[in-house]
Amino acid sequence: MGHHTGCGSGAPRFTCYFQLSTINLSAPKKSYITILVYNGAMPASNKVVRQTVGLPADTARQVRSLAKQRRLSANRIIVELVEEGIEAQKRKQKEFYELAGRFRAATDPKDVARLGDDLGRMVFGD
Repeated sequence: MGHHTGCGSGAPRFTCYFQLSTINLSAPKKSYITILVYNGAMPASNKVVRQTVGLPADTARQVRSLAKQRRLSANRIIVELVEEGIEAQKRKQKEFYELAGRFRAATDPKDVARLGDDLGRMVFGD
């Protein structure tokens, strides 16, 4: 198990506990990374949970490359990417509900058609 305190200049202080497992021979395209991050600024109620994640080899390579560029640990990069992804999903859901509300409130047939098309694209893609 590895241990790292702080990362890069000006980065917030945190302690990362991590374990990089060897590549699974039965699935050679995946690397397995166990992540445990503690940020001293985290509230006491936000407990750290140990989570093992299987990543495709290309994704693991990109994570290591980002970590090296930003002078952070691979664990910290993964935590940031997951947090950003969760926030993006929340924004997307909020946009959907706002668009659906405008669709329901629209009375002009042209607006109804346009908003319906926008909803369709949001749900089913272009």
